[in-house]
Amino acid sequence: MSIANSIRAQIPPIHPEGYPFIGGFALASLLLFWIWTPLGWIGTLLTVWCALFFRDPVRVTPLREGVVVSPADGRVSLISMVMPPAELGLGDKPLLRISVFMSVFNCHVNRSPVTGRIERIAYRPGAFINAELDKASEDNERNSLVISTPDGRIGVIQIAGLVARRIVSFVREGQSIGAGERFGLIRFGSRLDVYLPEGSKALVAEGQTAVAGETVLADLRLGDGGRTWRTD
Repeated sequence: MSIANSIRAQIPPIHPEGYPFIGGFALASLLLFWIWTPLGWIGTLLTVWCALFFRDPVRVTPLREGVVVSPADGRVSLISMVMPPAELGLGDKPLLRISVFMSVFNCHVNRSPVTGRIERIAYRPGAFINAELDKASEDNERNSLVISTPDGRIGVIQIAGLVARRIVSFVREGQSIGAGERFGLIRFGSRLDVYLPEGSKALVAEGQTAVAGETVLADLRLGDGGRTWRTD
């Protein structure tokens, strides 16, 4: 393999959603170079950051039914028993919620936590408070999915944050989806909540770093063995 090919192999692909933003940053950088060279270099750094924000690296996802993987890159910020939002239709009992907070430096492509069928999609407008705060689950703009699986119904919610102003969804109701498959993204910094069936136990801890499509948040079939994997 040539040096050029080796370098390209180390650079993750960019999600198509990012092209207009990267192009806009690049154009602004050219204009800033024309105004004052130091400003142009600042614009160039911001262009590189924007490209990194929309990176879409290959992930290796465990495929056995019952495994719940992280839907986002970031930090496990909250693990608690809470009432699920009404639009999920997951009942009126507290469920285990695992929250993953994405900073503006994380990859923001979101991946399905489980294999199943998308039973419901519900968008709700709202505020843009800090996504690390617990009340962001109720107050902020969000897009909710309910995924039906043989082990129960899973809720996954994209929550806009202090900087985020746009939630993007790639899926539709009734669609089948595999664990680790891309279902959306959020611009620019935000949080994902996963609601698990009654009796579930977390296999991660608060403060732990999570990788979308790879980090196992919970296993709904703890007694089963044998996992297979998919690289995507």
